[in-house]
Amino acid sequence: MASLGVVVARGQSKRLPRKLLRPLAGHPLAAYMIRAALASGLDRVILSTDDDEIAAVGKAYGIEVPFRRPAELATDFATNDRVVMHALDWLEAKERISYAVAVLLQPTAPFTTPRDIDACV
Repeated sequence: MASLGVVVARGQSKRLPRKLLRPLAGHPLAAYMIRAALASGLDRVILSTDDDEIAAVGKAYGIEVPFRRPAELATDFATNDRVVMHALDWLEAKERISYAVAVLLQPTAPFTTPRDIDACV
């Protein structure tokens, strides 16, 4: 049963601009979820973002960024389930890969551990 983790990282935030890039204890906020996901038992972890700077940070922390999220999925009204479905559809169409399990990973939860992720799966 193949599993995919999708870290959802939109570039804009209404209340705290660029929050996923802001440092927390020496690392960008997004880095904590990326590191936890990569250390979990998930078969593959990708970053879904519309933002080049977030994509660069993701790559620096070792996560795959196979595409840029379309603008219509980077608004305040885009739902996370649509973002994850986009990732699954993109991977199936472009790489001919499908996953039995998809895990939504929100980088605004920096204290999530690999064990937490594995327990959910």
